[in-house]
Amino acid sequence: MTAENTGPIENTGPAENTRTDAVRAAADRLARAHADGVPVAPVRDLVADVDAAYQVQQTLTRRWLGEGRRPVGRKIGLTSTAVQRQLGVDSPDFGMLFADMAAPDGAEIPAGAVLQPKAEAEIALVLGSDLTHERHTVADLFRAIAYVVPAIEVVGSRIRGWDITLADTVADNASCGMYVLGATPTPLERAGDLRTAGMTMERRGDQVSTGTGAACLGHPLNAALWLADTLVRLGHPLLAGDTVLTGALGPMVPVTAGDVLEAHIEGLGSVRAAFAREESR
Repeated sequence: MTAENTGPIENTGPAENTRTDAVRAAADRLARAHADGVPVAPVRDLVADVDAAYQVQQTLTRRWLGEGRRPVGRKIGLTSTAVQRQLGVDSPDFGMLFADMAAPDGAEIPAGAVLQPKAEAEIALVLGSDLTHERHTVADLFRAIAYVVPAIEVVGSRIRGWDITLADTVADNASCGMYVLGATPTPLERAGDLRTAGMTMERRGDQVSTGTGAACLGHPLNAALWLADTLVRLGHPLLAGDTVLTGALGPMVPVTAGDVLEAHIEGLGSVRAAFAREESR
C-alpha cells in the first residue's frame, strides 16, 4: 500500500471554508486524543455526514503518514446487521491499518496502547495480488487471497465513553486500535467454508464470545468484495500484501488490564491477545 493509497475521495466540489475548517477541527480533536491518551468529546458537532467523516479520516491518515507510519491494509467495520440497525446505516465502513497497530500472536499489548479497548474475533485475509476491477467476483478474490488467518481486533475509541454515531466512528478510523494475526497462515482452498466456520473466544478459559462466519455480512468474502469494489470506486484499490480484517464473527467484549483472550476459528486455528497489567504510556 503506497502513501498515495490512503483513503477515500477528496472533496472535488467548490471550496467550502466552513466545511474544511470543521474537518480540520475534528481531526485535531481526535489527534489530540491519540497523542495524549485521553478520550475526547464526539466530533459529530463538527462533521455530521459520512463524507465529511471520511475526510477527517483521510486528514488523520495523511498526518500519520507524514509522521512515518506505514499503511499495511484496511479493516472493515459495521458488518453486523444488528450494529448497522443501531447506527441507522445499511452498509459497512472501513479504516486504515498501520504497521504499528499489529501485535504478534500472544505478545503483550501495553496498557493504554488502545483507548477504551474492546476485542472481537475476525477472519483476516492477506492478499497476494491487486484487486483493481470496477466490480469484483468471488473468483477474483479466490485468485487474489494469498492466505487466511484468525485475528483479534482490539477496537478502541478516542471518543469519550464510546458515545458514537456513524460519523464519529468513521472519522475515528472506524474505531480501530490494534490487531493480532494468528501465526499459522492457511491457503483459502484449505480453510473450509468460512460462512459456517465456528468461532469461540475465551478469557483465561471462560467463554466470552461465540459466532460464525455468517455473522459477517453473511460471509466474510462478502465483506471483502464490498471493500474491494468500494476502494476501486474511490481510486484507492487493495494491493498485494494488504491485510484485510473482514469484520467481527461474534459480539465484541470489553478488555481490562491483565486479560488474556484466545479466539479459535474452525479450520483456521487460534490467535491469542494478552494485555499488560501496568500502564506503559
